[in-house]
Amino acid sequence: MDFDPTKYGPEVARILAMDGNGQQCAPLVCGPCRSQEARRTLTAHKSANLFPGVREPEAPMAGLWLYFSCFEEAHNLIDDPKTHDGEFWHAILHRQEPDPGNAAYWFRRVGQHPVFPKLAAAAKEILKLYPGAEFRTGRWDPYAFVQFCERARLQPGSAQEKAAMEIQRAEWQLLFDYSARPQ
Repeated sequence: MDFDPTKYGPEVARILAMDGNGQQCAPLVCGPCRSQEARRTLTAHKSANLFPGVREPEAPMAGLWLYFSCFEEAHNLIDDPKTHDGEFWHAILHRQEPDPGNAAYWFRRVGQHPVFPKLAAAAKEILKLYPGAEFRTGRWDPYAFVQFCERARLQPGSAQEKAAMEIQRAEWQLLFDYSARPQ
């Protein structure tokens, strides 16, 4: 995906510029927040101000927190999601916790999401770069991806881990783009 952080306004672009402009691959397991500067900046902003006109501005805001691996802040913000976008972010959080059972619960609540077809296509292309990474492509299956990430995190440095991280980045970009735009 050609991700352009400037599409979401100058302040969101400035925040994403603190760490790779939305191009950073997140670890499969959330660790400590990667940027104290981002933490301070995000703390100073209200979701509705960064994402005006968005049905659930907490959803893309949780995505920003998650981008910087700030699990607690993201989880606190999206703990009671109001939309399928919010449920999707909540599912990703639990996948990266890692709590695969809880992630599956939230993915069941999401159902079919509009980004799934693009995500399936992106995963198919990414997997071509990593022979040996075992993940079936076709229609996007979030439950299979949870299991893929579980296996990958137990294989540090493997093709599977690298593929999982790149697919996760594509997922983040696609969902952020979808949830950050006014509906």
